[in-house]
Amino acid sequence: MKPTIIACIPAYNEERTIARVVIEVERYVDKVIVCDDGSTDLTGEIAGRLGAEVIRHEKNMGKGVALRDLFKLAKKYNPSIVVTIDADGQHDPNDIPKLVEPLVRGEADLTIGSRYVEGAETDAPLYRRFGLKIVNIFSRGVLRSTVKDTQSGFRAFTIKALSEVEDFESDGFGVESEQLTLALKRGLRVKEVPINIRYRGLPKTSKKSPLTHGGEIISTILKMVVEERPLLYLGVPGAILIISAIILGGYLLLTFNATRYFSLPTAIIMLGASIIGITLTVTALTLYALNRIVERIRRK
Repeated sequence: MKPTIIACIPAYNEERTIARVVIEVERYVDKVIVCDDGSTDLTGEIAGRLGAEVIRHEKNMGKGVALRDLFKLAKKYNPSIVVTIDADGQHDPNDIPKLVEPLVRGEADLTIGSRYVEGAETDAPLYRRFGLKIVNIFSRGVLRSTVKDTQSGFRAFTIKALSEVEDFESDGFGVESEQLTLALKRGLRVKEVPINIRYRGLPKTSKKSPLTHGGEIISTILKMVVEERPLLYLGVPGAILIISAIILGGYLLLTFNATRYFSLPTAIIMLGASIIGITLTVTALTLYALNRIVERIRRK
């Protein structure tokens, strides 16, 4: 049977590109849903006139919030596959069949339109390529992933995969990293598909500065990693600080017994290390216990 495919498009002030995106996407899917995320232009009106179902936010909430609302509405139509594509015209809707094919064949649960696999083409500016390379290297290292394009928003999900990753918490641009983390953690099969990305001739595509955008992504990744492995990233530093405080305390007592001199700076450092170490250790143990509880609930 032919799968039912729904396209979800988060959009913010994209009146110059949304018409073309909606019209071209409609050729390959059964339904288009656009989230007008607080646009101050005619983005939502144009998408609605062209046949897309439009979710409207009164104010800009962020890409993550837009995707959560899009997925929630899409699931009501019982689709087989959900495709996400940006509204700024960078992604080529003609690549949708390539993105969907591995899901239809049962070869993957989630496909990512990649700029960095063989067969892909992009005319991205040098500064953007450099920034994305840094973020991708950081993401792959921290998340222990082999996915080359961790930040691509051009993706296709089976309904099973969507159910596994829809509980992401990111409100902004860290959503792609969090989706990928959840997919890998929950054993989903992820496949990259080469796509064409265009930048030339398009309006300015980024709504935030590159530094703000990159910082948001990296902070999201770090937050997920710390929450996922708290004993390693919080517990170990906490234990080191506690041991250091004990050593400093011993040194302080020995020095005082030998010279009757009490070193105030050493005492302050010891106290600070103790407080921070205990705080990190308690936080690590709490997060670890909560993770175990959540996993048990999910298995039931």
